Amino acid sequence: MRVEQTAIPGCYQLIPLVRKDNRGCFVKTFHKDVFAKHGLVTEFAEEYYSISHKGVLRGMHFQTPPHDHFKLVYCLTGRVLDAIIDLRVGSPTYQQSETIELSAELGNMLYIAPGMAHGFYALTDEAIMQYKVTTIYAPEHDGGIRWDSAGIAWPDAAPILSARDCGFPALADFQSPFRFQSMEHVYG
Repeated sequence: MRVEQTAIPGCYQLIPLVRKDNRGCFVKTFHKDVFAKHGLVTEFAEEYYSISHKGVLRGMHFQTPPHDHFKLVYCLTGRVLDAIIDLRVGSPTYQQSETIELSAELGNMLYIAPGMAHGFYALTDEAIMQYKVTTIYAPEHDGGIRWDSAGIAWPDAAPILSARDCGFPALADFQSPFRFQSMEHVYG
């Protein structure tokens, strides 16, 4: 598994070895020793998946402290345009975003630091996304940024959205509770 730093500190694209043969493919999505070698947290508290139709945009979501979390996401079926926004005050990339296409074919993953808003747009008829997070979901700490307020070049100006996602504040109006810490401090 290759671990590549993205433009946003604390966020990494993970590229596993995808083994293909006449039966299909095999992808290792987690290896504790590889994660530890790169200083990535390995203790996940919850895991879940979502199924989205083409044109669905889910995001931009996060949990606030003390329930903020590291997140590992990957696409099990189809392709998505995955996006993150750095909400950590003091970060060299504060309020900047990055997008990475995740696909079942490549098996690539995104490891996301706490203090990031996360979302994705389904590029294929069906996209199944898997999530691992390091804290238990806490509804009272659930939040988000409006999908169209951070300058992300989404493939569609009128995606399919939930009412909840439409109601989030714009990035410019968001008072961030997140503070940037060097990854050495976070990982310990």
